[in-house]
Amino acid sequence: MKEASFYTHLEKDSVQCILCPHNCHINPGKRGSCHVRKNIGGKLFSENYGMVSAIHFDPIEKKPMYHFFPGRTIYSIGSLGCNLHCSFCQNSEISQSCIEEFSQIKDYSAIDHIRMAASNPDNIGIAYTYNEPIVWYEYMNEIALLAKEKQLKNVMVTNGFINVNPLQEIMPVIDAYSVDLKAFTNDFYRKITASRLEPVRNALKSIAMAGKHLEITNLIIPTLNDDEKVFGEMCKWIRNELGADTILHLSRYYPTYKMTIEGTPFATLQKLYAVAMRYLDYVYLGNVASTTGRDTACNRCGNPVIRRDGYWTSVSGLDKTGHCVKCGNKVAIME
Repeated sequence: MKEASFYTHLEKDSVQCILCPHNCHINPGKRGSCHVRKNIGGKLFSENYGMVSAIHFDPIEKKPMYHFFPGRTIYSIGSLGCNLHCSFCQNSEISQSCIEEFSQIKDYSAIDHIRMAASNPDNIGIAYTYNEPIVWYEYMNEIALLAKEKQLKNVMVTNGFINVNPLQEIMPVIDAYSVDLKAFTNDFYRKITASRLEPVRNALKSIAMAGKHLEITNLIIPTLNDDEKVFGEMCKWIRNELGADTILHLSRYYPTYKMTIEGTPFATLQKLYAVAMRYLDYVYLGNVASTTGRDTACNRCGNPVIRRDGYWTSVSGLDKTGHCVKCGNKVAIME
């Protein structure tokens, strides 16, 4: 446990957390919306500091991230808690739990992670993933600073629901972001995730403006966020605000947690993939076995540069610096 960053003191030992846009008012003995930031005696503490629920060496493509060191491995860690409450959450056992409710939690120091990350010669760095890393901000920041010193890359897999100051403060040590843009209506965010859309859009713009590598994931859920017109507006916004070369992953939904809607038909994914390709250079399909939206072609000359089959990746059309061997266009980060 560690005293939290980004909070202010209120009357009667209450505090206000200003880490994310919920800006929770938290009375003594109570926790914020994330389940893991608690007011103890008029101070806010991060209860999940140093607490780890999962550790794996993953293919970078699993994040999903297709243009950042393709084919390489990344050391991935997760903790507990989340500042969103998505009814379709695929990791609800860790994202919607507090410390007392998860018995498998283990304690690791930041230096422990650096040692383990360095033990795999194919590993490029550390991914903060599995549950929302914003709610273990202090722990992530400490690890990321050490990782940066050791020339390890830092990847944040996030919902993007974070206030401006915390995002700007951690930006220098994060090399790449995989952001879930869950829908493009505030109604969806309010009803399905208990949050809001606009802070996520602002975070995406800040990441892009900072020149950080950015890939976006959109989980397509039938009847909730699969409207072709609204989806087209989202793709147009990505192109205009973030750039046409922003990578977009369309992921197939399956029933899980509290949501019982049937899984996404493949025909829906195909339709929305075609819409996205009108606006964006790089669009992929996930959670589905298909040759559509699987491989990467250079957005300038069309040369096939990366081929994939599941998590098997062949980088045949790029040089060691990530440029297309045919036309010299920059396609991926590889150094």
